[in-house]
Amino acid sequence: MSALPVIPTHSYSLRAANYCLSLSAVTADVKWQCNLVFSVANKMFCVVSMDEPAFQHLSFKVDAHRFLELTELEGLIPAPYMARNHWITQTKASALPFTQTKILIQHSYDLVVAKLPKKTQRLLKE
Repeated sequence: MSALPVIPTHSYSLRAANYCLSLSAVTADVKWQCNLVFSVANKMFCVVSMDEPAFQHLSFKVDAHRFLELTELEGLIPAPYMARNHWITQTKASALPFTQTKILIQHSYDLVVAKLPKKTQRLLKE
């Protein structure tokens, strides 16, 4: 597991960041000055806001058929600039129990891996 380039101070954000890093072949870096971005094979699957101390947002990719369902929930909105790619943003830590957020982060990771070239997918499994 890689180390975080910066440590989120909000506990929900920290749990999400640590979960992302527990997944295979994940890298983390800071982009846009205040976002911790998690990627697999240089493709993002999760973004954690570093605007602290309050929880600001957590963004990830979802299935097209779940996009509308999820964005109808309070505290979940279409992700700015990425909604066309079926990304959502969780704006409240209370919007979902963390166990559900973990499932959605895992699924985002799986969606990104599934779009990678087959050779890259095989390398990730090694």
